[in-house]
Amino acid sequence: MDALFISRLQFAMTTSFHFLFVPLTLGLGFFIAILETAYIRTILDPWKTYLKGLIDFFGKIFVINFAMGVVTGIVLEFHFGMNWSEYSRFMGDIFGAPLALEALTAFFLESTFMGLWIFGRDKLSPRIHCLTIWLVAIGSCISAFWILVANAFMQHPVGFELEDGRVVLKSFSELITNPYVIGEYSHAMFAGISTAGTFIVAICAWKILHVQNSREPFEKCLIAGAIYLGFGILGTMGSGHMHTQYLAQANPMKLSSIEALWETENPAPFAIIADVNQTERRNNSEITVPGLFSFMVYNKFDGEIRGINQLQAESEENFGKGNYTPPVRSLFWSFRIMVASGGALISVAGLIILLYWKRKSMLEKILRFIPLILPLPFIANTVGWYIAEVGRQPWIVVGLQKTTDALSPNITTNQVLLTLIGFTILYTIIAILAIYAAVRFIRTFEIVYERSES
Repeated sequence: MDALFISRLQFAMTTSFHFLFVPLTLGLGFFIAILETAYIRTILDPWKTYLKGLIDFFGKIFVINFAMGVVTGIVLEFHFGMNWSEYSRFMGDIFGAPLALEALTAFFLESTFMGLWIFGRDKLSPRIHCLTIWLVAIGSCISAFWILVANAFMQHPVGFELEDGRVVLKSFSELITNPYVIGEYSHAMFAGISTAGTFIVAICAWKILHVQNSREPFEKCLIAGAIYLGFGILGTMGSGHMHTQYLAQANPMKLSSIEALWETENPAPFAIIADVNQTERRNNSEITVPGLFSFMVYNKFDGEIRGINQLQAESEENFGKGNYTPPVRSLFWSFRIMVASGGALISVAGLIILLYWKRKSMLEKILRFIPLILPLPFIANTVGWYIAEVGRQPWIVVGLQKTTDALSPNITTNQVLLTLIGFTILYTIIAILAIYAAVRFIRTFEIVYERSES
């Protein structure tokens, strides 16, 4: 329990909490924009009323989620200067550029047009009002891009030179075209769509069961949400597969740790389950599928993948004595939790779509179980973030700066522990208030269409 451990724990807690809201913002913004586009194009009643009601419903939830993301994200900025000042000194020239561009090109865009969207419904024309939510959604995408540009450099540094003990940016084009960005960004965007799709499906199922007056619009929204979820999960799987193949070049230690592959093998098996023994640097037991790991990386059932022990030896040769192996057991199981969550979600989406078109009576029977899937994308997002960040340890910037060297030199254990306790209490209170407000709104909201007697 030293300052380094508590600082890492504090950053993990605040980042994980912030990241609960970011994917939902990314996905829900586009879904609302699609609803609003449909609203201005349709001339049919009652769908004009229904679409307006769905926009109001999901829009208010979106605003609550967006506000939570902003509030919790601001805290992360202070970490770099207070707990990780050596990292800021070392990386400031590169890390500062995308963060500044995120504020200038994305945050101002989001916040400005969010205000116009919230307060301009009765003051702007329907088309202009629709444009504002599209710009909010696009702004969220731009924001995610710049953040992941900065993160991708930490995972795979490009376009820099070392000068006087600092990394200095030499090629901005290389920074923003870093191949690592493509995999991270596409995976994050599709994960956002998957999160929003799950949220829509779960909430619509609950509303169908409990609010009879709003049954018809939420039934249509249920199938739309299932299609949105299916699209998101398929995209998440595809982008994840693409990024896994790139990891073989950019960070083979992370890749092999995810699969608990201790020795170099050709072809390499995929371990379904394993009893990982990190002390002895082997698996006590495992159940594997021969050649599947090689297929994931090379699209064929053969191909060499270097093991953790060989990569450890290479790292010691390049960087000196030390432990360059991340926590393999937790990475191994985090990856499987993420994959299992995705598998469950694509199954639910497919089942809803199938039953909606073929056997609606059966769909009625499973509605009560659908809200139970709501935690799955948030679990998957959290363990996915854990894999991305913990998988590069002991490096904070791979190959350039270790996490132990990034800590502020003057902070004490008690100082960081006090702020950790404070943030935990504050975030817990904020979460309770946000969840209470959202749940109360969801329970009471109805869409009522008055049918004419004629």
